[in-house]
Amino acid sequence: MKRGGLILLFLLLVTAASGAWAYLRLSRSAAVSTVPTAVSRKGEFLVIVSARGELMAERSVLVTAPLNVPNLQLIWTAAPGAPVKKGEVILKFDVSGAKRQLQEKEAALKQAEAGLEQAISNASIAEEQDKLEVASLAHTVKRAEIEVSKQEIVSKLQAEQSRIELDLARSKLKVQQAALEFNRASAASKVAAMRAVADKSQAEVALSKTRISRMEVTSPSDGVLSFLMNFSQGWMNAKPFKVGDNVWPGSSVAEIPDLHSLRFKGKLEEIERARVVAKQPVRIHLDPFPETPFPGDVTSITPLTEQNFEWPPSRSFRVYTSFATIDPRLRPGMNGRADVVVDRLPAAISIPNKAVFSRDGKPFVLVVTPEGNRPVAVEVLARNPDEVAVRGLEEGVRVALIDESGGKKKDGGK
Repeated sequence: MKRGGLILLFLLLVTAASGAWAYLRLSRSAAVSTVPTAVSRKGEFLVIVSARGELMAERSVLVTAPLNVPNLQLIWTAAPGAPVKKGEVILKFDVSGAKRQLQEKEAALKQAEAGLEQAISNASIAEEQDKLEVASLAHTVKRAEIEVSKQEIVSKLQAEQSRIELDLARSKLKVQQAALEFNRASAASKVAAMRAVADKSQAEVALSKTRISRMEVTSPSDGVLSFLMNFSQGWMNAKPFKVGDNVWPGSSVAEIPDLHSLRFKGKLEEIERARVVAKQPVRIHLDPFPETPFPGDVTSITPLTEQNFEWPPSRSFRVYTSFATIDPRLRPGMNGRADVVVDRLPAAISIPNKAVFSRDGKPFVLVVTPEGNRPVAVEVLARNPDEVAVRGLEEGVRVALIDESGGKKKDGGK
């Protein structure tokens, strides 16, 4: 009886131990499965320097409001960012005021032309009357000359009277001829004055018609339309020009950038400046197309730092990169990141940056095994913002991205 109880107790202990061991193994497996992991890969590792920035166009054509046209107000614009062709209408201004002025100028022109015709007609009539008077006086002079020629056959008194009448007729003829020239010059002056008024009115009508024709602004070149900022309400309230805005004559309203001149302009930290040189390859990642890297090259770096307008203010270098080919979807002002390839490590083992931890100043990774995560010391060869190249790890090894053990600090330095 005592022996049977011992056997039963032994069986119970063995069962409990087996259950505890199975529970422990299951717990470890569950713990391992819940920790995020990654697999090490082998291949070329590109050491990069990242620069955040935006796209800009080196060449662009400004679209300006028409000159010598008052009271300009936008009533229609092409869609911002829309592709436009050379000669296509992109801006329309309110023409109601200009048309009203044109009607007033045309009425003034008709009045001036009527006055000119009246002045020409009056001058012609007056000249004909003066010529008729001169002709009549000339006839009188001829008759007086004939009478004077009879002095040998008439009395002295009658001859003297004929000479007096001849002198008087000649004097009247000279006065009338002078009056004719004076009236002719006066009429010509009046006609010239009226013609000047008519010419002025004609010029004003032509100017009004020209203003109306300028109310529709066409694109000076092919490209995309980008509206400039309207600072009429102050720098703090500046917004791009839109329908309803009043525009100062001759001011710049928009620009049409040349898409073939698109470049990436990024901020380069001072600590990274020495690693970047011209002609290094670049991969440009734009926010609107995060999955599409655009290849290019570094074209230039500013020799001095530039002050930015962010808060807190800081200074940084500017790096400019070109594109190998211009994608038609690209537009100026798109934000993104340029990854400058400063070095290449062939056949390197790379893992996510989050998988590298530090213990006593030495980097290590946690290799995932069925028994749990096993720490393995590694050597960091190069580090990028998202991944690192290490030595001491094989290809295809699964590593943990979180260190759940206490007292261990993740390696965040370079």
